[in-house]
Parts: sequence; structure tokens; C-alpha cells
Amino acid sequence: MSTDFKNVVADASTKTYNRAEIQKPTGNIYEAIVIMGKRAEQLNSEIKTELLDKLDEFASNNDTLEEIFENREQIEVSKFYERLPKPTSIAVQEWKDGEIYFRKPEEEK
Repeated sequence: MSTDFKNVVADASTKTYNRAEIQKPTGNIYEAIVIMGKRAEQLNSEIKTELLDKLDEFASNNDTLEEIFENREQIEVSKFYERLPKPTSIAVQEWKDGEIYFRKPEEEK
């Protein structure tokens, strides 16, 4: 499940959520938190990989004095990723929107 981070709509700051709304899909607040936590870890990994791939485009093998000075495009890429909502906020929004698929293996038996 790949996410288009340019079109992500999630809160950029901390927010209080209705517990009943969060636990509704599982019936258990702790299971809901674990599922959102695992999704947040996936998102964090995707963001990190995407950022490193984009920053690798600016890497050079030989460091001359001119190349050491900051690259304007590199700064813009870094600022974009700094402004993104946190992976936990994205995961909570996906959970609320019903976009996270989860299953309970013990119930499938």
C-alpha cells in the first residue's frame, strides 16, 4: 500500500479523538492502537525511503568546495518532508476513513 504524500490530508498537530470512534472497528481500543501503530511504522518507512531516494539524486562522489554549498532543490525537498503530517497522524486519519485493512488470524481458524 503506497501512499501519495503530496495529497495526504491529516492533522499536522496533536489532536484529541473520540475513543468510541477509534475503537469501533475492532471493539477494543488497544487493538485499534496497535493496528494504527503498525500502519504508522509502515508509513514512516515509506517516507524515509522516498526521502533518501530523492536526496540521493543530489549526492556526489567528489566533494569540491562549490558542491558542498547547499543545493536549493535539495532544501526544497527537505522542507516538503518536514511539513508533512507525522506518520501517526496519517495512520489515525486512514483508520478513521476506513482505509486500513486488518484481520485477526485467530478468528480465521
